[in-house]
This record gives sequence, structure tokens and C-alpha cells, in this order.
Amino acid sequence: MRAESDLRRLALARCLPSGLSRMLGRYLPPGFAYLNVGHSNLTDRVLVAVKEAQGQISVLIHDVIPLEYPAYQRPGTVAPFRAKIDRVCAHADLVIYNSQDTKRRCEAQMQGRVPPAVVAHLGLEAPTPDASALPIGLPPKRPYFIIVGTIEPRKNHEFLLDLWQTMGLGAPPLLICGSRGWNNAAVFDRLDQLPPDGPVQELSGLGDSAMAALVQGAAGMLFPSHAEGFGLPPVEALHLGARVLCNDLPVLHEVLGDKAVYAATTEPYSWIRIIEEWATSPPDPRPATTFIAPTWAEHFKTVLKST
Repeated sequence: MRAESDLRRLALARCLPSGLSRMLGRYLPPGFAYLNVGHSNLTDRVLVAVKEAQGQISVLIHDVIPLEYPAYQRPGTVAPFRAKIDRVCAHADLVIYNSQDTKRRCEAQMQGRVPPAVVAHLGLEAPTPDASALPIGLPPKRPYFIIVGTIEPRKNHEFLLDLWQTMGLGAPPLLICGSRGWNNAAVFDRLDQLPPDGPVQELSGLGDSAMAALVQGAAGMLFPSHAEGFGLPPVEALHLGARVLCNDLPVLHEVLGDKAVYAATTEPYSWIRIIEEWATSPPDPRPATTFIAPTWAEHFKTVLKST
């Protein structure tokens, strides 16, 4: 009977902020910490209830790309994201940002109150490369390049397809690794028309260890993304000792420093020059330790000092 009674109270709490706040107040002490790290449950019901129960709200913001580049988003997702940011402005006691660049961009989007903030770079847990996990035929015998990430407009795969079209059949292999996303019909059509024996190959469904082996063995990782909140794939690539050529974004300079090579995607021939140079030279022999990746211990130390 006690369990049934608790379930009824939980059902009431789910319906009304006041019901949820009473439940929180019953089981948690005043000043308890509520940390939201996934852009989910940022609702009035939850946030108002936490406030009524005298909780402290900390929210991790990954990026505000939906507000800056709405054309890249799934239909119907921009307005709800705007509402989430507005609720964060109204209720958060602390906003945790994954980069200084995200902080700057998010605060520029805030309307009214700007909550206190802390910047804590995300930590890295890179998988162990395992070439034995690769399908037959991989890696390519020739020096190859790789891009890792969901095939969606923001990641700018179209730019690379244009480069490889310009370079022609003599171009080095390009491995496009990731599942297909949204709003990208033109790119999907181009991928569907790729010749099976051509230099560009689309790969999906690879495990983390197999992907890490491909990244580690590549002549270079390419990252022409239009916008990022942090940029985890190039961080992982540098940690594995791979060379990285990426778009000239402020956040990538912040996170990657001088360990990556930068070229604006408005300069395609700079990309071609670097790609052709890397294809004919061995990868950078510097050990992976020359790039010191951020750690989760550092991340949580920074966050917990502020919460």
C-alpha cells in the first residue's frame, strides 16, 4: 500500500509544479543542487518546482546553434530550444559552458537576465584503437583522409564532396564515417551516386575502437564544420596523434590551440593544397602527448568549485 501511495503522489507531482516541489522538499534538504547536463527537462514544471523546494539550479549549455543556424535544424525544434534558453535565463543559478565561445554566443542570445556562469571544457575518454575490428578492405592501402560525425548540414560534408570533385579521380581516399542525419537530401543524393571504386567512401555502423583505428592511421582528419559548441572529434583525433585540418572557427582555436591546422572553408584551394601535401608526406611523427586533452577530473573540479 505504501508503494501505491507513493505512486499516486508521483503522478500528482508530474502534473503540477507545486506537487513536484512538495515531493522534492520532503526528500531533499534546502539548498540541494539540481544539475541539468543534457538540454532536456528544461521545463517550467521542473525548474519552478526546484526553485519552490529551495534547490539550486545549474545547467550545462552545449551550444546555441539552433538559434544561430536555424536552417540546419530539424523542423519544429528551434522554438522549443528558444524557450529552453529563456527558462535558463529566468531560473538558473549557474550556467556551465563547455567553452568560452559557447558562453559568449549564448549570452548574446539571452533576453533579460544573464545568470552567473563558469566555463569548463569537456573531458575526453578516447577509445583504444583496434585495427582488428575493421571490416575487410580497411584501412585503405593509400594515404587516406577521414571525417567523423553525423551527416547533417552543419558538418559541411558538401564542402568536402566539392573538394574531391575538383581533385578528380586521382584524389586520395576520403572516408565519410557517420550515420545520415536530417535536412541533407542533396548530400545524400551525391553519396548515393558515388562510384564503388571511387576515392570517396561512406561508412556507417563502425564501433568506437574501429573508428579510432581509422582516425589514428589517417593522413589527416578533416573538420569543415560550420559551427561547434566544443568540437569533440578533432580533440579525439589529436589525442590519437592524427593531424587535423579544420575550419577557422574561434571555438576550435580555443580548444585545439596550435596543434591543429586551420583554413577557412571560403578558401577551398587552401584545403586542396594541404590535403595534397599531407597525402604525399607521412603523418606528423609527434607523439599524442604533445596535445594535452582536457580531462573529466578537471571539468568536474571547475564545476564543483562553482556549484
